[in-house]
Amino acid sequence: MKKIVISSGEKNIEIEINAVAKQSSGSSLVRCGDTIVLTTCVQGEEKQDSDFFPLICDYREQTSAAGKIPGGFFKREGKPSEREILISRLIDRSIRPIFPDHFYKEIQVISLVLSADQENEPDILSIIGASTSLLSSSIPFSIPIGCVRVVKRNGKFLINPNITDIQESELNLVISATENSIIMLEGIGKEISEDVFLSAIEFGWNEIKKMINILKEIVNPEKEKVEFNFEKEIFEKITEYIRKNLPNAYNYPEKQKRKEFYTHIKEAFLVQFEEEEKKKEVEKIYEYVFEKEVRNLILNSKKRLDGRALKEIRPIECKIGLLPRNHGSALFTRGQTQCLASVTLGTSMDQQIVDGLYEETTKRFMVHYNFPPFCVGEVSQLKAPSRREIGHGNLVERALLPIIPSEKIFPYTIRIVANILESNGSSSMATACAGSLSLMDAGVPIEKHVGGVSVGLIKEGSQYIILTDIQGEEDHYGDMDLKIAGTLDGITGFQMDVKTTDLTLEILEKAIYQSKEARKEILDKMYSTISSPKSSLSPYAPKILTIKINPEKVGLVIGSGGKTIKKIIDETGVKIDILEEGEIRIYSNDLEACKKAASEINKIAEEPEIGQIYEGVVTKIFPFGAIVRFLPSQEGLIHISELAPYRIKRVEDVVKVGSTVKVKVIGKDEQGRVLLSKKQIEENYKKGDKDEQSNKSK
Repeated sequence: MKKIVISSGEKNIEIEINAVAKQSSGSSLVRCGDTIVLTTCVQGEEKQDSDFFPLICDYREQTSAAGKIPGGFFKREGKPSEREILISRLIDRSIRPIFPDHFYKEIQVISLVLSADQENEPDILSIIGASTSLLSSSIPFSIPIGCVRVVKRNGKFLINPNITDIQESELNLVISATENSIIMLEGIGKEISEDVFLSAIEFGWNEIKKMINILKEIVNPEKEKVEFNFEKEIFEKITEYIRKNLPNAYNYPEKQKRKEFYTHIKEAFLVQFEEEEKKKEVEKIYEYVFEKEVRNLILNSKKRLDGRALKEIRPIECKIGLLPRNHGSALFTRGQTQCLASVTLGTSMDQQIVDGLYEETTKRFMVHYNFPPFCVGEVSQLKAPSRREIGHGNLVERALLPIIPSEKIFPYTIRIVANILESNGSSSMATACAGSLSLMDAGVPIEKHVGGVSVGLIKEGSQYIILTDIQGEEDHYGDMDLKIAGTLDGITGFQMDVKTTDLTLEILEKAIYQSKEARKEILDKMYSTISSPKSSLSPYAPKILTIKINPEKVGLVIGSGGKTIKKIIDETGVKIDILEEGEIRIYSNDLEACKKAASEINKIAEEPEIGQIYEGVVTKIFPFGAIVRFLPSQEGLIHISELAPYRIKRVEDVVKVGSTVKVKVIGKDEQGRVLLSKKQIEENYKKGDKDEQSNKSK
């Protein structure tokens, strides 16, 4: 067992190596404050005939860590939440590039939150735990990675701040890196500039480098060696064959035709090997050489396989208003990537409830991304949303969130459903564009469009090229997928993962500014389609009326056992939501029904105005005056002196219980009770009558 302490920002992170879970290949207990995460790694057997690295990363939050018992019937955690899936992906994207090529043994990394203090986020600790548990094991993972969260708040950068600082920040960036390379970026910004973004990355990376100096001490020297053995003669034969045939790929700019071409030349080469065992061995070498030669072809020719220049964006087409019954819709097409997004507007009762380690909250803006198999010409079962679909949806949600109007301005719950109809790379950024267009089509009062683009990289040694608007092959065979979305004024959402351990800040800076150029071009296309939100909502969207009443009158509106409000709902068919401080929202597809319900509520909660005349009914009589109910829930006193414009001996001489009278509000007594007058109305009437007679005589 080994214990190390890392200073990160103004906090200390304590790590205990292999103190528990000793039957795993490696384990780490990582602590910051009273937040503790256990991360383990286990190596399994090699997957036979596998052509990919089977890494499984699972992050789980047990509510007991925060001293809570889960809701629901079973009172225990079920399937992973969206947050757990997103953090699992963060861990995966941080550690995957560090494993050697051609390593195909199963690796599982599990992070369990054992204690949560509600101040220190466990996601950063989980990534550090994954790094340290793997470094201390015999698994071939030799390069230390560190991770920090960088927040900009009140003009200052903060490292791993408390949750409150994160929520109130203008930039929230999670960065993973080695000593020599940036590995992963994820986060949200409130239209931050590229300069601020780069400064935050550099600030975080410098902090990570300090962390890595300590992590180097725990690298297990007895690491498993990974070798890729091949026959030199076959390797050279394959290389010569691919170099001769691969340039013909430029004759097939369409994705599926090029895919068929690749299959054809591969099968034509493998047909000479009859023995199945030998064929499989040669196929592995073929795939290795093919990937390398695709990269070299693009790198050396500076020409992309679909014929584009390095900074060229595929043709863009934008359409809106395609779906008549949806509240807003847009179709965004960029080359062979196409997204159809629709907006649904709902009430506050449609908000998503989010429960977990922290206090229960709600979300009023959601983006749900779907990637059906037909979009890439494949056949597979339709299942629950995959981790990738959840991750892409969350990225777009973060990108669009900074432009979503506040609930006070636009009191609707907003859901965007994005269906990818065709995909050849960068479908998440197409979703950001389609989502923004559909919001304007729905009449959501957003002030600006958000557009996005993916930028890629191919790097061999000191030679590299940066590719704008990457397609599928460039993502698959390339070294980087940098997704940045934003407005014309700045960055709102971003995500980056790499397959290299050689991404410098200099290269990343060029990629970020290349992305900015492309984003402006895309946004120009979007603004030419629709430049401002539609002036009215869809006739099928719910109508919302918001009224404000005296908070003290809320009980009267609800009534005993909810009797009063239920009656209004039954009579008008509306939905009613009572918020804090006397704010009431009325929902219905029928605006007239909303107005009727609002009128009924206003009658109940109406406040008497001094000088205003009302009609009321006498409810009680006393020797000194009469009590009159003049509003549904309001009573006042007519003093005997205010009953008539002449002296009276008894109240009963003027009014009786049940009498209908007109009264004028003349003030309130020291106890806040309303004072009324019948006399002043009659005096005014008589004065008006005399004035009229005088005018006639003239």
